[in-house]
Amino acid sequence: MMMIVPESNAGHAGEIIEELQNVAAERNLKMIVRGHYIPKGDPERPRGEDAFFILEEEQTIGVADGVGGWSVHGIDAGDYARELMKNAMKAIETEPKGLVDPKSVLNKAFLSTKSQGSSTASIVTLKNNMLHGVNVGDSRLRLFRKNSLFYESPIQQHKFNKPYQLGNHESSDKPNIADEYQVSVKDGDIVVMGSDGLWDNLYPNEIVKTLWQNSLGGMLDIQGLATFIAKLAFNKSKQTDIATPFSVAAQEAGYASTGGKVDDITVFVAYIDFV
Repeated sequence: MMMIVPESNAGHAGEIIEELQNVAAERNLKMIVRGHYIPKGDPERPRGEDAFFILEEEQTIGVADGVGGWSVHGIDAGDYARELMKNAMKAIETEPKGLVDPKSVLNKAFLSTKSQGSSTASIVTLKNNMLHGVNVGDSRLRLFRKNSLFYESPIQQHKFNKPYQLGNHESSDKPNIADEYQVSVKDGDIVVMGSDGLWDNLYPNEIVKTLWQNSLGGMLDIQGLATFIAKLAFNKSKQTDIATPFSVAAQEAGYASTGGKVDDITVFVAYIDFV
């Protein structure tokens, strides 16, 4: 935007510009969030083992990924993930308006969850123009700015394909080991967050390409983006002769692996804009 200052006011131009910059800095940013979920297609567990929520009014999102290994004991870890996320939403209702503390929410949800099984968990809120996140396991958030990867949240694994996981079993992890992170955002930023079913099958540069292609028309369809990215990850998970983040990591860990990883896929896309 170009501002023309009349000659008689030229001496005040610096003050006017500074005032405009201060006003802009005080404006709050918000997330416009949409999500898409694709279960991996187990007929015995049609809901899959991921669970998620979007509370746009509270500017908070969360995802939990039930650990499928419990199925050998006849336990559907999706029950644990769903109860954990339900309890997280209840905990958010007790948080001060606009001051959601993801670590506190996760701890309250964990203490209230009684199902068998275990799951990863990630909760993110936007407040004071910063993303505040807490994570246990291998779900991940990536922040894209001007069609480039700007930030990626840390993940936690005991070893390859064995993420940290919350649960009631004595060997399960507890919320105190969760990673916490903060990252400032700007208007126009795009956040893509999801369970490992997303990030095991797609590289960040594939997300960048998708964002670029979908921004050519000047308008972003947030729901369309979430759906497209989820389907892209799902299609790659079915391929057996390509390199994926999962297959490369498996090879580095000493396993013979090619192709995608069939898994439940949860995707959030959030566009950062002024209130």
